[in-house]
Amino acid sequence: MAKVLFTSNLKQHVDCPALEAQGGTVREVLEAAFRQNPQVRSYVVDEQGALRQHMMVFVNGNGIRDRSGLGDPVPEGAEVYVFQALSGG
Repeated sequence: MAKVLFTSNLKQHVDCPALEAQGGTVREVLEAAFRQNPQVRSYVVDEQGALRQHMMVFVNGNGIRDRSGLGDPVPEGAEVYVFQALSGG
């Protein structure tokens, strides 16, 4: 299982405590997380299931590469961080 953690910035918009989710890819882990917390789905992925532009996902500290298919591998025991990207100047 992977531990899925959401940033406090995202928590301002939707209740999303840390949780455990099973899966071998980012998509599988996120889908398992969404089954446990359905309201967070629309903040993280778009209607086609791709990562929204303002979101970032890291697996064990490394940014994912496959933002549309979410096929990056997630090793057993990994930490998956879901960030809401910030911009400004």
